Parts: sequence; structure tokens; C-alpha cells
Amino acid sequence: MRTVRTFLSFLAVNLLISVAPAQASSNEGIAAITIPSADVTMSFVQPGIIAKILVKEGDKVNAKQLLIQQDTEAAEASLAQKKVDLKRLEWIASRGSATDLEVEHARLDVKIAQIYLDNLCLKSPIEGTIDKIDVEVSEAVKGVDNVVRIVKTDPLWIDVPMPLAESRTLKIGQNIEVQFLDYEKKSSEGTVIYISTAADAASSTLRVRIEVPNKSNRPSGEHVRVVFSNLKKT
Repeated sequence: MRTVRTFLSFLAVNLLISVAPAQASSNEGIAAITIPSADVTMSFVQPGIIAKILVKEGDKVNAKQLLIQQDTEAAEASLAQKKVDLKRLEWIASRGSATDLEVEHARLDVKIAQIYLDNLCLKSPIEGTIDKIDVEVSEAVKGVDNVVRIVKTDPLWIDVPMPLAESRTLKIGQNIEVQFLDYEKKSSEGTVIYISTAADAASSTLRVRIEVPNKSNRPSGEHVRVVFSNLKKT
């Protein structure tokens, strides 16, 4: 999902450049769109019934924070039973009545049951904001259903189609001016964090990623102009 959104944003900007070449001058500024620096849509790996929703849309969450949980009663009972079976088999093995292989199989059963239980709980892989929740308590979900989307917008990223002739003097870590095109017309300082090694032959541009701090919690998807000052064509 993240790859598709990033590609579509970059494609849209490239279309703007192709129909308005005058806007592609790095000194005047290049049109671009802000995107989240992390964007994750989560699903369960197995079908089940939603038992708990521990967050709401707009909540700030930490990495590894529990968000949504399926019904775990049967999985917990199965894990507890397998632990009892393992303990009993280890006792039998200590008296020579069970093989090491049987014990290892029992330990593997416990491990598999624990993994199954863990997969009934969705934990955020990133620090960010709950953007959308697609389920409700008591709802049945499939393993492929979208359940929750988490985005990180501080910092924001901007993928810029940089004219190839001017991109060669860019360096990772270079500071760049980013002009937001809303009513406030504010500018921020961004930093070059990635320069693609594969140019777009059709538009003669190279994708450059700019990172911009976002303490004011601007939404992603804003139109901006990215100004690359004092760059030389090569």
C-alpha cells in the first residue's frame, strides 16, 4: 500500500512537470506533494471475531502498542493445555519413558500455540497516529481485510522530480527550502535524505526525497514548492 501511494504521488507531480515545463526550474521551485514518512495498513493473518478496539481514530500511538484484538479465549486455552502437556512429557522423559524427540515436538507445539495467540493481537509497528479503523467490536474479519491504518507525519516526506541536469550537485544531508502553498505561505527547511540512482528517461528527472519537520501537525497531501537554490547544471 505504501509503495502504491508513493508512486501515485510521484506520478502526479511528474504529470504536472510535463504539462508545465516552466515550473521545473529548481531556482523557481518544483511542484510536489507531501506524504507521510510512514504509512501502514494492518490486517490480521487469520480470520476471527473482533473482541477489543483499544484506540480511536486520531489517537497518537507508540511502536508495539496494542491496538486491536481478536477473541483469544480458545487460543489461550489451547496454549495453556500444551504447556501442561509439555511439562508432563518432560517429567516422563526424566524417567526414561519418553524420547528427546517427543519432548522437542511438545516444545514446538507450545511455540506454535504462542505464535497463534500473538497473531490475534495487532500491535503498531511504528510511532504515529491512528488514521482509520475499518472494523467494529464483534465484527467477523478475514485474514485479508484492512483493519487499521497508522500514519506518521512528523517528519513529512516529499518526493521531488528533480531535473536530471541539476540533480548531480545534490548531496545527502543538503538543506532545501520548502514553500507550503496554503493561505499562510510559510516556508520550512527540509533535508535531502535520498537521491534515486534511476532517472526517468521520459521526463529527464530524478526522484529526490526531502524530509521536513512537522511539529505543527500539518496533514500530508499538501501541495508545496521545493526550491533548490544555487545549483549548477552539468
